[in-house]
Amino acid sequence: MKISLSSFSGAFALAASLLAATSLASGVARADQSEGIVVYNAQHESLGREWIDAFTKETGIKVTMRQGSDMQFANQIVQEGDASPADVFLTENSPAMTLVDSAGLFAPVDKDTLAQVPDQYRPSDGMWTGIAARSTVFVYDKTKLTEDKLPKSLLDLADPAWKGRWGAAPAGADFQAIVSALLELKGEEATAAWLKALKENATPYKGNSVAMKAVNAGEVEGAVIYHYYWFGDQAKTGENSKNVATHYFKNEDPGAFVSISGGGILKSSQHQKEAQALLKFITSKAGQDILKNGTSYEYAVGKDAASNDKLVPLSDLQAPKVDAAKLNSKKVTELMTAAGLI
Repeated sequence: MKISLSSFSGAFALAASLLAATSLASGVARADQSEGIVVYNAQHESLGREWIDAFTKETGIKVTMRQGSDMQFANQIVQEGDASPADVFLTENSPAMTLVDSAGLFAPVDKDTLAQVPDQYRPSDGMWTGIAARSTVFVYDKTKLTEDKLPKSLLDLADPAWKGRWGAAPAGADFQAIVSALLELKGEEATAAWLKALKENATPYKGNSVAMKAVNAGEVEGAVIYHYYWFGDQAKTGENSKNVATHYFKNEDPGAFVSISGGGILKSSQHQKEAQALLKFITSKAGQDILKNGTSYEYAVGKDAASNDKLVPLSDLQAPKVDAAKLNSKKVTELMTAAGLI
């Protein structure tokens, strides 16, 4: 039986159009497998992978994830400039986003994506958006401290009475984000004085989890960390937090700072549509449900998105209002260097 070329072409075109019509997900056509995007991921690797795998399953868009730290990637992007191979940058804390934003390297985030995140969880300039959040907490040895003996404010830890009794991980981006908020809320003079006291009073540790372990082991009575380290350990064996409780400063204190994890699109990206689609997915209900149902114990920040029910609700934290676009990593680094902390 002979089949005419014109009949074959017409059938092929019809099949192709039907395939394209059924390949739409969340408003994004399934991508050609040769057209992938590169993500510089400074979020926890497991969380980044969960988001990316779900996004690829939903859209067919291939994603190459490169893992690193906030400021490592931020400085790398600034150095790479328009030649950066990255399409999307995801962070744990917002100062790294501000550094890239200040260099003029982000493309504006699509309005539909921004609309999925409340104003308080994204910068005022709209050049990147919040994708998750974490709260500052004071974890303490509940065998040594009672609630009436806890500091009322983060600033109280500068008191000589706390010398040798608390710890922190000042070299990390996590802690430097907290200092960025302190700088924005209280100014340079107050921040410099607090950092000087921190140098004198606190024991430095390499990371939040190490600081929490030190509290659990009785090395120090308390430490300033982010909330999810405690919740994550409790969800496993609890062996590193069995003697530890969490204290939330609240009252819009600098110690109640909620740090925003950010996501941004590189202006130099040759795959703007696909990159914007990833950010839209992460901030959508499907993306935020990964925070609710996963093991990261970070807060969901999407509109009407629910966080893990074990967490203290974001609305109850009484966090200070801080514009993430104003958090200054460069000035913080200068102040912490001058204080001998990094």
